[in-house]
Amino acid sequence: MTIKQAYSKIKAMFSEKGFDAPDFEALSLINYVTGFDRHSLIAHGENKLENSKEDFLFSLVQKRLSHIPLQYILGEWSFYGFDFTVGEGVLIPRDDTEVVVNLCLDFLKDRTDKKVIDLCAGSGAISVVLSKLADADVTAVELSEKAFEYLDKNIRSNNADVNAVKGDILSCYADFDDEKYDLIVSNPPYIKSEDIPTLQDEVQFEPEMALDGGVSGFDFYESIIENWSAKLKDGGALAFELGENQAEYVSALMKEKGFVNIRTELDLGGVRRAIIGTIMKK
Repeated sequence: MTIKQAYSKIKAMFSEKGFDAPDFEALSLINYVTGFDRHSLIAHGENKLENSKEDFLFSLVQKRLSHIPLQYILGEWSFYGFDFTVGEGVLIPRDDTEVVVNLCLDFLKDRTDKKVIDLCAGSGAISVVLSKLADADVTAVELSEKAFEYLDKNIRSNNADVNAVKGDILSCYADFDDEKYDLIVSNPPYIKSEDIPTLQDEVQFEPEMALDGGVSGFDFYESIIENWSAKLKDGGALAFELGENQAEYVSALMKEKGFVNIRTELDLGGVRRAIIGTIMKK
């Protein structure tokens, strides 16, 4: 079998099973096993695929057909131009999260000696980007043992100025100084508990503790706004990624706590995906 034939076969297999982007998925696995990108496939696709690589490639295809996330199979995923190691036990970085990162970068751009906390940091995607692109001193807080290993690895591999702290954000706020931070950001669990079983097959492989936001979906927003706002300097900002139809309630919570200049930002699907506001204490 040639590499081009393998690509065509895999693409057809994914297409038959209703995958959204069979060509992308097929090429991603081909590239992972052979190093061939689209240009190589066009120029040298008639090269024979070694038997050992063929066996390995189609073993990965079977994993993908069972809906194991492509990102877990590849073991790495790009976010905001940086590469992150991912796998079982950590939430996969998603393009939607770029919306809240953009709000944070805009807020931090004119500040100096920037101190940031990233709550529920997961793989460290937000932490690393803010460290590298905003030149911020970032503290990343994560509870999960597995996710923390990825967080630590990604901080080191991206040479980021991030301090990883293992802790439960629902209680460890007492360990942090008041009025010290310019920005607190979080992509918290925000799916209603009852909705978890209805999520797409791929998401079922991701850690439930990174998804489950309690009965209402608002448990983490409520706790963070109530308990972490005191950690912000006067004029500091709080930013969240949001689920669908959550912006109005989270905005109201922030207003009650003294946040002003609250604004939301849409993702490419038209969902109000991120929110930011500043707190005035004087």
